[in-house]
Parts: sequence; C-alpha cells; structure tokens
Amino acid sequence: MGKGKGEPELWVAVVKPGTILYELSGINEEIARQTFNRMAHKMPVKVRLVQRRKIV
Repeated sequence: MGKGKGEPELWVAVVKPGTILYELSGINEEIARQTFNRMAHKMPVKVRLVQRRKIV
C-alpha cells in the first residue's frame, strides 16, 4: 500500500514582512531601479525598494 504521497502541485515559501529578498550592489542607482521595477512586476506580492544610507 502507498503512503498517500502524490506529486507536489506547487512550491511555497514563507516570507515574513521586512525580509530582504534581493540585494543589489556595485551598480548605479538608475540601473538598480530599472532592475527592481522588472523584478517587482513579476512578484505576486507588494514590494518596495529600500536604499541604505551611504556612510562617508
């Protein structure tokens, strides 16, 4: 007898609020914004761009 295991229908991941999903570095701000907008358009949740303050 089988154990009732079938093929998975989909994969899910628990992402808590405030979790950093993508971190970009080494590129200028305009390219980072364009990249982020493309990623955000494909995400099924609301996302926002957070920029760390520059330390001089």
